[in-house]
Amino acid sequence: MERPSAIALVLAAVVALFLLLPLFAVVPVSFTPARFLSMPNGNWSLRHYMALLENPAWLQATWLSIRIAVLSSLISTVLALAFSLGMWMYRPVMPGLYYGFVLMPMVAPPVVSAITIYFFLTGLSKVNDFVGYDTVVGVAIAHAVMIAPFAVVLITVALAQVDRRIDLAARGFGASVVTRIFRVILPNVKFGVFTAAFLAFVLSWEEIGVTLFITSVNAVTLPRMMWMGLRDNIDPAIAAISVVLIGIVILVIVGKTVVFRLAAKKH
Repeated sequence: MERPSAIALVLAAVVALFLLLPLFAVVPVSFTPARFLSMPNGNWSLRHYMALLENPAWLQATWLSIRIAVLSSLISTVLALAFSLGMWMYRPVMPGLYYGFVLMPMVAPPVVSAITIYFFLTGLSKVNDFVGYDTVVGVAIAHAVMIAPFAVVLITVALAQVDRRIDLAARGFGASVVTRIFRVILPNVKFGVFTAAFLAFVLSWEEIGVTLFITSVNAVTLPRMMWMGLRDNIDPAIAAISVVLIGIVILVIVGKTVVFRLAAKKH
């Protein structure tokens, strides 16, 4: 495999800096001693980071977002894996039609999806209090609907690189469908499944468009709380939580890359 040239690497670095510099501009703002968004102007303060720890609302919103992201990524990954495996193993007639329905939330306007999910969850709220509007499970299901298409794409790409002959050989030796899936196919696409689950977690963690339609006061996620802070009083604590989230994302991406490289070297 050819390595990229020095010019290509320099251009890639320039593009990356161009895209990332606006994100890092929030770092000095988070250290401002003022009560509004501004540059430190020579005086640096940790008051807004302390406010994150002292205000239980931020911690509650963070914990709620983690729970919803884990649940929605689990639901979407399982559904995407089941669909992708079915399409790969059985090759139904007109597969494009099936993929079109599954990928529809990816191409539909977010407002249309949000309104549709809103009426769906409010309808469920009339018959139960567990799954519906402004509930943890309801928000997780709504997020799963929106992020499942992305998981389908990643898992389908991973399955496309699997040699079908190994599945045919397993079937020829009398292996059941369950055995073929868990002993033959999944070991060959596990990195694709893990990547899909990771992407689903990230997409659910930062989802705000649909969340604004289906939550009120009981299921206030971290992105919604940040939105409320920007809309109501421009709280500088938003800059502080943004810096914390950027740091967490960087650590997670670096850790994921290191783990995958070590696993690839072992194989």
